[in-house]
Amino acid sequence: MTASRLHLNTPKGSQYLQQLCKHFGHKVPVTFSPSEGRVTLPFGTGEMAASETELTITVQSQADDLARMECFVGDHLARFAFRENPTLTRQRSA
Repeated sequence: MTASRLHLNTPKGSQYLQQLCKHFGHKVPVTFSPSEGRVTLPFGTGEMAASETELTITVQSQADDLARMECFVGDHLARFAFRENPTLTRQRSA
C-alpha cells in the first residue's frame, strides 16, 4: 500500500469532512464524527481529520491506484468547497 496526504487550510474542515462522508456513505462503508472520518472505497481508503483551521485526508491504495484515489477524493472536496476556491496540497509518502 502507498499513501498520500491531502491538505486544505480552511475553517470549515469539519463541515467538509461530514459532507464527504455523508456523500460517500450512500455507496460505500463510512464512519465519521465531526473531527474524524474513514471511507472505504473499492480502490483504497481515506482517513480524514478536521480541526478549526484545516482538513487533512490521508488516502491509501495500491501504487497503481494512488493517483486515482487522490483525484477522486480531491475532486469531491473541491466541489464541496468551491466557494473557497480551495488550494489542496498533496504529499506522497515514500
